[in-house]
Amino acid sequence: MTGPDEWLEKIKKCQPLNEHEMKQLCELCKELLMEESNIQPVRTPVTVCGDIHGQFHDLLELFRTSGGLPDNDINYIFLGDYVDRGYYSLETFTLLMCLKVKFPHRMTLVRGNHESRQITQVYGFYEECLNKYGSTTVWKYCCQVFDFLTLAAIIDGKILCVHGGLSPEIRMLDQIRVLSRAQEVPHEGGFSDLLWSDPDNVDAWQVSPRGAGWLFGSKVAREFNYVNGLQLIARAHQLVMEGFKYHFPKKDVVTVWSAPNYCYRCGNVASVMKVDSDLDPTFKIFSAVVEDEAEAASGAAGAGNGSGVGGMANSMVNNRGGYFL
Repeated sequence: MTGPDEWLEKIKKCQPLNEHEMKQLCELCKELLMEESNIQPVRTPVTVCGDIHGQFHDLLELFRTSGGLPDNDINYIFLGDYVDRGYYSLETFTLLMCLKVKFPHRMTLVRGNHESRQITQVYGFYEECLNKYGSTTVWKYCCQVFDFLTLAAIIDGKILCVHGGLSPEIRMLDQIRVLSRAQEVPHEGGFSDLLWSDPDNVDAWQVSPRGAGWLFGSKVAREFNYVNGLQLIARAHQLVMEGFKYHFPKKDVVTVWSAPNYCYRCGNVASVMKVDSDLDPTFKIFSAVVEDEAEAASGAAGAGNGSGVGGMANSMVNNRGGYFL
């Protein structure tokens, strides 16, 4: 009989678990996630991580850069988009689930817009599971876990962490706390907006060219932070070539991006955001590792429907407005 310790050692070597082990892991992970609130409180010190998108070897580099796997001294918040586009979405999400099961109070997994049945059927994770297992069963197990991922985290009551951004339907944090999250991502509404919205140079709210979520301006962010007693909104969702970016004159919002050389071709660096008890964020920058560069060159993990380099390149820009998903 194998368990979380054996699974973790196996997946750290980029070796997929078998179907039965994946079922067990997903059930254990779901049980833990069910107990979490829509806004999961997290204490400092903590490391905040942006999009990973199936870049497994770069995820290992992220942990090396950040001081190691979670333990008694290291907390992590991951802001979603664990799957799609990279070659190792399955192994990436499996590793994060293993760490959640082994260190439940040290790992906070926020839902991104790619943790969705609809999106993963287009951008690679569905086909990757089909190719690696010969069926969609494991994909279905993972999608059930997606439904229980938290919508946000809050660091020492002062830094709100979400995948995308704000919503015109949500003015107070308590409105997030009462959302029903155990479902597929809706096409519109507050739940969807948290996963899809972006900060931009607009007066207040503007329809997003992504086709979901909104663009929100500095006045919206400043008012939301003031009303809710927040110091900062940390989010992911958008490629940043320098790894991180503050938005607006008052630095009300910061984007953290953790997938270096995104889609094995963008040439960007990545970052993680470290937050200590003084709540003054610092950033650690890291680059893509040799293993992922080699995979990109060889295409060894296969392609199709967005899972290979050609498919990823074609799907990086969505047809609603040219924004990175």
